[in-house]
Amino acid sequence: MLVTKKAPDFTATAVLADGSIVEDFNLYENLGEKGAVLFFYPLDFTFVCPSEIIAFSHRAKEFRERGINIIGCSVDSQFSHFAWRETPVNQGGIGRVDMPLVADLNKQIARDYDVLLNESVALRGSFLIDADGTVRHAVINDLPLGRNIDEMIRMVDTMLFTNEYGEVCPAGWQKGDEGMKADTAGVAEYLAKHENEL
Repeated sequence: MLVTKKAPDFTATAVLADGSIVEDFNLYENLGEKGAVLFFYPLDFTFVCPSEIIAFSHRAKEFRERGINIIGCSVDSQFSHFAWRETPVNQGGIGRVDMPLVADLNKQIARDYDVLLNESVALRGSFLIDADGTVRHAVINDLPLGRNIDEMIRMVDTMLFTNEYGEVCPAGWQKGDEGMKADTAGVAEYLAKHENEL
């Protein structure tokens, strides 16, 4: 389990958001001002994956406005990533998505994040990494189960809130909601006001 630990660093080949290919894409050098979301998906040119990648891309600006960079990763080559980006959405492609896609050909990154399935493909792992490299949130879905990208934005908001205010975020917390002091009095005060909303 990686939550509370430092995210395993890597340097790998990647296709950047502008379509250029670099051989020295480093995770820690590509964290946003306040962190990153690193997400794994099984394979290019598949079925659930494009819906997730496009959903991340559509929200990339929202993540960046929060100081968070989005980074995708699969066991495909950079050439496959590039070809998939160049394939129109209405032909099964993802179009020119607004994030880098990392090529994990030797599957070591997927291994390091414990998402490699049967030495074959990566499960749908998503890792919220704080600015200092600490993994603060992780969720791993089985292959047929698509992610909720809006929930990841909510988790980013909870991380940023707790980092700034030192309070904790109760169940279902949304940006703008009241936080909770992490002590007995704080819990009692919060529940007295909000029990029926839970």
